[in-house]
Order: sequence, then C-alpha cells, then structure tokens
Amino acid sequence: MTFKSILFDCLENDLTKETTAEPDFFVDLNLDQIINAITSGKQEYNLKPFFYKSLNNADTIKYRQEIACDIENETLFGNIKSFAQKMSKVRLYHASTDKLQYKYHKEGWFLEAVENYCEAVSCLEHDLSEINLKSRGLLDFRKYLTNYVNSVGFTTLLAGTKKIRADLSSIKYSVLIKDLCVKVSKYEYEIDYSPEVEKTFERFKQGAITDYRVKFSKGSGMNHVEEQILNLVSKLYPEIFLSLDNYCVKNSNYLDETIVVFDREIQFYVAYLEYIEILKRSGLKFCYPQISNQSKEVYDYEGFDLALAQKLIAENSSVICNDFYLKDNERIFVISGPNQGGKTTFARTFGQLHYLAGLGCPVPGREARLFLFDRLFTHFEKEENIKNLRGKLKDDLFRIYSILEQATSDSIIIMNEIFTSTTLKDAVFLGKMIMEKIINLDSLGVCVTFIDEWSSLSEKTVSMVSTVVPENPVLRTYKIVRKPADGLSYALSIAEKHRLTYNCIKERIKS
Repeated sequence: MTFKSILFDCLENDLTKETTAEPDFFVDLNLDQIINAITSGKQEYNLKPFFYKSLNNADTIKYRQEIACDIENETLFGNIKSFAQKMSKVRLYHASTDKLQYKYHKEGWFLEAVENYCEAVSCLEHDLSEINLKSRGLLDFRKYLTNYVNSVGFTTLLAGTKKIRADLSSIKYSVLIKDLCVKVSKYEYEIDYSPEVEKTFERFKQGAITDYRVKFSKGSGMNHVEEQILNLVSKLYPEIFLSLDNYCVKNSNYLDETIVVFDREIQFYVAYLEYIEILKRSGLKFCYPQISNQSKEVYDYEGFDLALAQKLIAENSSVICNDFYLKDNERIFVISGPNQGGKTTFARTFGQLHYLAGLGCPVPGREARLFLFDRLFTHFEKEENIKNLRGKLKDDLFRIYSILEQATSDSIIIMNEIFTSTTLKDAVFLGKMIMEKIINLDSLGVCVTFIDEWSSLSEKTVSMVSTVVPENPVLRTYKIVRKPADGLSYALSIAEKHRLTYNCIKERIKS
C-alpha cells in the first residue's frame, strides 16, 4: 500500500518543501502568537514549518479537513496521544545509545527502544482497526500500517526482540564482594536468607519506622564497576550476549520512515485541536469552512480573533463574535467607526480565518465559506524607521506600492489605518488611488480607516461600522455591522451625551 504523508495527498516538491521563515504578515495578524501557543510544549516535533505555509490546493485542504474531523473522535484522539507518548520514549531511548560509553549499556537501551517501537506500532494498528474512519488519509495509513505489521520484516523484528528479551531475563548471577574484590558467578540456587531475617525481627516492630535505606536514582547511567560486572556476566553467558550483539547490528535501521514521518505530521492536527478545545469549552464555535478558488462570495458567522479570544478567556472575560459576508461583486470591507471599537480586531479576524482555512484547519465560527487565496498581504501602521530616511508617509507609500506590485486578483489585502501621518485631504486623495487599484485587481480585502469616503467608491466596497451603546456612546459594543459610514452620527451621540448639541447649547444660553 502506497502511503507517504498524513498532511499532503500529493507529494509535490513545491507543496511539501518546509520553510523556517515566518510569513511577513504573521505579526500584523497576531498569527505569531497563535502558532506559538499551538506549538508550545511540542518542540520535539518542529511543527512551526507546517504552519508557515498555506496550501494552494483545495483538494489537499479537504484532505486535511477530513483527517482533523476523524481525529476529533475522542477515542481515536486518545489512541494517537498514546502512540505519540510511546514514540517519544523510542526517540529518547534511541538517542541515549549515542551518549552512552559502555557497549552492553548501549545495547540494552537500544533493545528498550525497539521494544517500545514494536509496542507503539502494534497498539496503534490494533486501535485503528476498531475505529470507523472516514478520511482518505487515515484510511490509507491504516492499510499501510496493517500491511507493515504483517510484513516479514516487522514480524521478524518483533519475534527477535521478544526472544532476546526472554533470554536476557533468564540470566541469573551472583555477586560476591569482599573488600575491593568483586567476584561474579552463575547463580547456583544459593539460599536467600532475607525473608527469614525479616520474619525473625518482625516481632520487635513497633509502629511505623523511619526508612534509612539509601535510594539510588533510576537514571540510565552506569559506572565503571557496573560495566565490569556486566562484562563478566557476558562471559558467563556468551551465547546470549553474542545474540544481543548480532541483534543490534541486524536491526540498526529498525525504524520505518513512513511511520516516523506520520508520528511527527499527525501532531499538526493534535496540537491545533488541543489548542481550540479550551476555546470550545468556553462556548466558542469552530467549523470546517467551504473553500473555493473560484467564488469570492465569502462569509463567516460568529467569527472571532483567535489570539484575542485566548487572552480574554484566560482573563475570564467574554469574547465578542462578529458576522460578515460578501456577495455578488462585493470584494472589500471598509471599516470605520470610533477608536478602540474592534475595527482592527475585525481586520485581523478576516486574515486569520483565511490563513487557517488555507492550512486545512477548523476556523472560528458557526459556519463559513472562504476564498483560496494565492498570497496574503497586510499593511498595518508601523513606527517610523529612522534608518531608511524615507519618513512615515513615504514609507507607507513604499510599502503599499510593493504590495500592489505583487498582488493578483486571487490575493487578499488587509490595510489598517494607512496615511494617518498626513493631512485629511492628502489621505483621501492617496487612499482613493490605492483603493481604485485594488478594486481593479478584483482582490478581496479589508480596509480600516477614518475616511468615510472610501466606503462608497464602488459596488465592490462594503461599508461596515464599529458600534457603540446608544444610551452611552462612550461604551463600545465591539460589534461590526454592515451600515453606511457616518462619522457625524458618532460625533452627534457624544454631543448629545454631554448636552453639547446646537439645541442644548441654545437652551442653556437662554436659561
């Protein structure tokens, strides 16, 4: 049975090639925080490269979604966790053999590694056989694993491991220590007087006693005395130790590469599902989005910023969810409204949703349909860099020019508060030119701005506004709703709250 990867349904070099470089937009979208949290505690698997490259193939995304959906089965999830723990021991024991000094000490730990490997593989094969799998990936892996476990190579390895373990367990020897002399001999059924001594002194026992015996550590270390004793034992049982030597040489490459790759790759799903489980328990919803590289009619209901949600839940605070949709020719959300009202969070959410969907992961929301983008670009406000001598406005223009040079009709562009360093007139003029360029590209995007005019430039732009509590405009709802931009409405609410409208001031003057 041909099986290569639980992450990729087709092994194209450009698809599976790993990168250690974090994408440029990660910090802007807080994806760096999300991926750091997901991979925390799993450094041994080096998972970050899997999260640094989104997929460009809808079939591969569906392949991953099916697998993740299967792994959500509590029993299967536990089986995979158990397999991972056993394989972690295998790596630990295997690595120990390179660090140890004495021959038979090395061979002992090598045997431990192979035993754990055989147990891990056999248990997983048995566990998978009892699960009703639906995903192509896990079904194919199960077939591969069953064939492997029943292969001559594995059955011979398992039988040889059991035999050498049984032979070593049958060894019995005696150690006689007198002064600095240590004598090792075969066990000749000498009488063990320990039980009789304990029985004799049992009647003198008065309640609990303090145990003054020295406790030796259970580490893997062996000193030179123990090593010499073991060498003498090997001379007492030469055939068994010769078999051990031959066993270690013969099985030096006992690890199956496909299973080793599976052990690492499956943690991509385990790590992500563990991460979102905490959020699910708080009542937040996740779904497997529909993915299309054709239709740009996207939507998500009850979505949220994953990084912010993690922080709020840790603080026992509530998470505000938002809905969005684009239909027909609509392409760009233009978000306006009061400061600190959730506009930037909405922009980050839009980017996070599309990127995580592009990894094949379940995304925040009750239901979603998202676009399979080719590249994702962000332009968030940055502090002026005195080293490039360009100035803030010029730097903004330089960065947005670079984005527009690379973007295509299949790209996603997210801009947050651009041109805040220039006059309103210049910002309106420059922003209009950039928005028209994005509109002509037919790219999907989000633009957070204080300039209302941008929201009505075209049928492709959709105005959304961050809202406030009507009775108290100072309080933010953090809800972003589809409505025409009207900066005056918020100003009027503030004025009414403080009785500073024209009519209020007029009445106060009269009085």
